[in-house]
Amino acid sequence: MKMRAVSPRAWGAPENLVPVEVDRPEPGLTEILVRVHAAGVNPVDWKTRAEGAFGAWGDTPILGYDVSGVVEEVGPGVTLYAPGDAVFGMPRFPEQAGGYAEYVAAPARRFAPKPAGISHVEAAALPLAALTAWQGLVETAGLRAGQRVLIHAAAGGVGHLAVQIAKAHGAYVIGTARTEKHDFLRALGADELVDYARVDFTEAIDDVDIILDGVGGEYGTRSVEVLRPGGHLVTLPDPGGLPDPALARERGIHTGWTVVEPDRAGLLEIAHLVDEGKLHAEVDTVLPLEDAAKAHAYGERGRTRGKIVLRVADQAETGS
Repeated sequence: MKMRAVSPRAWGAPENLVPVEVDRPEPGLTEILVRVHAAGVNPVDWKTRAEGAFGAWGDTPILGYDVSGVVEEVGPGVTLYAPGDAVFGMPRFPEQAGGYAEYVAAPARRFAPKPAGISHVEAAALPLAALTAWQGLVETAGLRAGQRVLIHAAAGGVGHLAVQIAKAHGAYVIGTARTEKHDFLRALGADELVDYARVDFTEAIDDVDIILDGVGGEYGTRSVEVLRPGGHLVTLPDPGGLPDPALARERGIHTGWTVVEPDRAGLLEIAHLVDEGKLHAEVDTVLPLEDAAKAHAYGERGRTRGKIVLRVADQAETGS
């Protein structure tokens, strides 16, 4: 049986992403087959497309990690789900998950039940970005109520979810973002905002317990200046933004590069926050699957507010 998908003809420019027809996957032992209704688009997608994939990928490479859809079939040994269950998840990262397609087969425990109160489009915007924020703030830095948390690129895909997760844990949240995005971030609960294009954040902020750095480069090394002794700097884009270990030791701070991992327990925590009304994904743009190239080109401009999502199933089927 065949299915629609989008695949790069070669690693490189966005226009290399083209619609293809490929064999539909079959669920193996402990796997489920999910009919994808919506697929999230993340910076790792366009970086992979531009630079080439690493890890185990199929003969027809298919990008995409964030998916929301409905279980079509279950493989041997699966007890968590049955056909017809709505699920969302981030399977197989950092190897090929194949989210830009009509169907995805992956281990059942890489998914969680989709929150009932949101659409597939909204759910597809959550997994990778929300897990990144959750694992960085809660699990790596040990976020606690009353702490001062600085989130760089606060209006981006990870950042705007990190703001909400930190607020849900009782933190005082500071964000860096352009002025035109400040009202959006205040509505999400940010307590203090700095326009990085107009103000040097190291002169405007101090005594921070946790920094979630979604920018990288010199932002990480400069961020050390505003951390309290014992504070945590969690770097997301690349390890090149980490300060010199000797400087970190001298200042008594913890630093590290964090890479998101598939995690059902984390997805369940995220779904719980959604159900409580404490977390939602801002969807900047929704495009049909066939327009994945346009989605990548738009995302690479770096001006999105929240997430980009590809609609895979018809709108009548997705319920949005």
